[in-house]
Amino acid sequence: MRCVMAVVLGGCLVACSVAADGPPTLRQEFRGAWVATVANIDWPSKATLGADAQKRELRELLDRCVELKLNAVVFQVRPMCDAFYASQLEPWSGFLTGTPGKNPGYDPLEFAITESHKRGLELHAWFNPYRAWHPSAKGEVPANHLVKTRPDMAKKYGKHHWLNPTNAEVQKHSLAVMMDVVKRYDIDGVHLDDYFYPYAELDEAKKEIPFPDDDTWEAYQKAGGKLARDDWRRDAVNTFVKRLYAETHQLKGHVKVGISPFGIWRPGYPKQIQGFDQYGKLYADAKLWWNEGWVDYWTPQLYWPIKQEAQSYPVLLAWWAGENTKKRHLWPGNIPSRVGTKTKNWTDTEIGEQIDATRKQAGAGGNVHFSMVALMDKNGAAAKDIAGKYAEVALVPPSPWLDETAPAMPALHATPTALSIEAKGDAQFVLIQHTDGKTWTSERRGLNDEHTLQWENPTAKEIRVTAIDRAGNLSRAAVWKR
Repeated sequence: MRCVMAVVLGGCLVACSVAADGPPTLRQEFRGAWVATVANIDWPSKATLGADAQKRELRELLDRCVELKLNAVVFQVRPMCDAFYASQLEPWSGFLTGTPGKNPGYDPLEFAITESHKRGLELHAWFNPYRAWHPSAKGEVPANHLVKTRPDMAKKYGKHHWLNPTNAEVQKHSLAVMMDVVKRYDIDGVHLDDYFYPYAELDEAKKEIPFPDDDTWEAYQKAGGKLARDDWRRDAVNTFVKRLYAETHQLKGHVKVGISPFGIWRPGYPKQIQGFDQYGKLYADAKLWWNEGWVDYWTPQLYWPIKQEAQSYPVLLAWWAGENTKKRHLWPGNIPSRVGTKTKNWTDTEIGEQIDATRKQAGAGGNVHFSMVALMDKNGAAAKDIAGKYAEVALVPPSPWLDETAPAMPALHATPTALSIEAKGDAQFVLIQHTDGKTWTSERRGLNDEHTLQWENPTAKEIRVTAIDRAGNLSRAAVWKR
């Protein structure tokens, strides 16, 4: 079988017929990892590091993503109404410098985006929409933090401070924060985790502390509100999620919206499943958001082993797949951080088996791993397991509901030592596949601001370059032969 491609010979672009026995067809599979910044879980390793050391650590982390053949990072930019980027709306995060509100001397999000894209990695900005202050925080609350400026919005709740989701000003502020990032930064996705209403905290008598929203509840009732209190809370979160999806795509249609809810919607769905009820406790109607297509990708946190019947990974995955009425991406969340901790039922091969289970499940197309700290340990069982499953580069699955027009084929200009690649239109990455005459190697690379890339490999006998746009669409391949 043969196909027509564009070929560069001696620096001249010509058309010819090229045999289709070239590089292998790559798997379309989302491979992501969370980079948690709250409490310095993943990055930076210490809040007292200087800017240069932080940048060095982040480069090492992203290099490790490339080594593991991941194709995306989910980077936490707003842990607690603070910012890992230059913001006029919220203060600098104390997890950057040890002092909340202190400028770290550079823009970590801008740096992370540039370094990620250079390596062919998508960067999804991860926000906590309602957490206002975390007990791991060091230093004083800054004067311009919501805890100080709007105590009616940021309420004390146990050891935390939490934004009240039923306060209209909360919804307005958190959406403004997220849209500010969507507008000003070249991110590939907006991401929320499972923290909507907080997981219940206990008082000294071990009783659940009621969430402090009496003020907005009383106002709602006085205004003639008819919903029961739990439904009223859920309705506020539903409205926020729906607005987030709509407003993100109004600003930038290519930016994907993803949510990683708690992995169980409600106990009994499906029948054998037992455990925490996010619908009843977090007031998160995750099934509704998924059914309505208020996301572009869905990453339920399936943090249980395959053989744990009451919370079985493949059983829950199949149930979520069956609820995908709008045919969005299903990329479940995994937790390699539990491998090697002597946690019940967690074997050294559990994560690899879960990746296999995902690949077998119709409608599922990838995984996201919590978190990078487990993957940085090259000798760790989980990291070795994942590396074995990700033996070849994979492409992020396309999102045809966002855009299904293929980008233009890239132009190639050859010199004796390098290949100049020029993409057109909205191409973001290029897939470079090259051979020494025996073995094909594939890599994703980012383009610079001029949509070009200088690529050097003096030993390559043949190179095929495919442009990738922001929705994951592929161009025809341009081919260079020595």
